[in-house]
Amino acid sequence: MKTVELGTTGVKVSALALGAMPLGTLADDDASFAVLDAYAADGGTFLDTANNYAAWWQRGTYGGQSESVLGRWMAARGNRDEIFLATKASAGWTDPEGVWPAGQDEPSWDKIPAQWEGAGGQTLRTALDASLERLGTDHVDLFYVHVDDRTVPLTETLEALAGLVAEGKTRFYGYSNVRAWRLAQIDALCEQHGWPKPVALQQERSYLVRRPGLRHASIVDDDQLDYLESNPGMTLVAYSPVLKGIYDLPPAEREAEWNFASYAGEHSRRRLEVLDATARELGVRPTQLVIAWLAHQEPRTIPLVGTSKVERYRAAAEAMQIELSPELLARLDEA
Repeated sequence: MKTVELGTTGVKVSALALGAMPLGTLADDDASFAVLDAYAADGGTFLDTANNYAAWWQRGTYGGQSESVLGRWMAARGNRDEIFLATKASAGWTDPEGVWPAGQDEPSWDKIPAQWEGAGGQTLRTALDASLERLGTDHVDLFYVHVDDRTVPLTETLEALAGLVAEGKTRFYGYSNVRAWRLAQIDALCEQHGWPKPVALQQERSYLVRRPGLRHASIVDDDQLDYLESNPGMTLVAYSPVLKGIYDLPPAEREAEWNFASYAGEHSRRRLEVLDATARELGVRPTQLVIAWLAHQEPRTIPLVGTSKVERYRAAAEAMQIELSPELLARLDEA
C-alpha cells in the first residue's frame, strides 16, 4: 500500500486509513479481525478509532468497543509496533442513560452534544488513560480532540495535549470537527507557548461540495482547505469519504438519503453526472472514483474508510490503485 507523510513529521502512514467505528458493535471479533487482517495484509498501518465508538448502534454499548477489539487484535497478532494508531476524545457521553433512555429504539440525537465530555485538560488525560487500557498499549500515535470544545480555554486544552506528548502517551495530536479560525488560534498559541502543533485535521470530505449557507463544523469548507494549503504541517484525514455509499445508489435514491441534505443542490447534481460518466468510462464504481479523486487532492488528503465488511474494504483498496490523469482530474474538479 502507498504511504504518505503525515504533515511534516517525517512519519509515513498508509495513504488509505481504516476506520474502526463499526468494529466491536456491528461486527463481532471474528468479522472485525477479518477486516483488520485484510488491511494489514495489504500493508495498511493507519487505524482510526475513538473512545465513543460506537455508542449509538446498540443500546448498552456506550463506547469503547472499537478500542477494545483493536486491542484484542493487536495482542493476538503481536503487531502493535507495525500500526500507526489514532484515537479521539471529547465526544464521549457523560450520561448514556439520559441520551438513550430505556424503551427507545435509538438515542435522542438532539441530546448528544450536551452530553459530550469536552476537552478540559483533566478530561483528556483521563480519557486517554482509559483508551490506552482498552487498546492494550502504553501510547497511541495520534490523539485527536474529537469535537472542538469552546467552553474550555484553548490554553488548557493545548497545555494538556502538549503534556501528553511530553509524557509519551501520544506521539502527535490532531483536531476534528473544528473551524478554520480556531485552527489559526491553536497555531498562534502553540507558537507563543512553545507547544507542539497539531499534525492532522479530521473532517468530513467527499466529492460533493457542502451546500451554500450550511452551518456545520464537521464538513470541510474552503477556509479549512485554504488554511491547510498554507500550513503543510497538518494533513487532512477525510472521514465519510463516500457518504455511506450513496454514490453507488440510483440517482433518485441518493437524494432521499439523510446525509445528502448537507450537499443538496444543482451543483451536486452536475458533479454527480460527471462522476457517473467518468466512472463508467473507467469501468469502476462511483464510490471508488471518489476515493481515488480524494487521494489525488491537494492539500494532501488521506481517505478514511470505515467498514465491517472485507469486500467493502477491498473495493476501497482497489480504488487507491486508480490513476487519474490531469485531464480527468480537471474534468472532475471543474464540474
